[in-house]
Amino acid sequence: MARTIATDRFVDRAELLDFVRPRHHGILTTTRRDGRTQQSPLTMGLDDSHRVVISTYPERAKVANVRRDRAVSILVLSDDFGGEWVQLYGTAEVLDLPDALEPFVEYFRNIAGEHPDWDEYREAMVKQGKCLIRVTIDEWGPISRGGFPARLAAAD
Repeated sequence: MARTIATDRFVDRAELLDFVRPRHHGILTTTRRDGRTQQSPLTMGLDDSHRVVISTYPERAKVANVRRDRAVSILVLSDDFGGEWVQLYGTAEVLDLPDALEPFVEYFRNIAGEHPDWDEYREAMVKQGKCLIRVTIDEWGPISRGGFPARLAAAD
């Protein structure tokens, strides 16, 4: 059986956005008050301005961390665990209600398409007291895939 070779593809912003747009699983890394990292698995999407958007609750650790230190990173995963991934570095902001209401519509639309009742969706966001984290992508690493080093790919 042929071995999978580990790869790293360095891409421009347009290629990066094309890679990230259909992927909705990620791990957000923020910094705790004591300097240690906080990692949060999440569902994410891209908004129309090409920022990563994350729906959450104001009480979550990631929100408190972003309010204190806006520098974050996000590991964007493929649905297939063995698939490609990319590390994003950016500047985050928290949008609270009511300012988050229309950005929530954009978040949902860009991840899942049209909702059957937007008024009902907006009402649910208000009832749940949600907030939205938006991350402006400042830098990124290569699009990577794990596997064997090329020198071992043909080895038995």
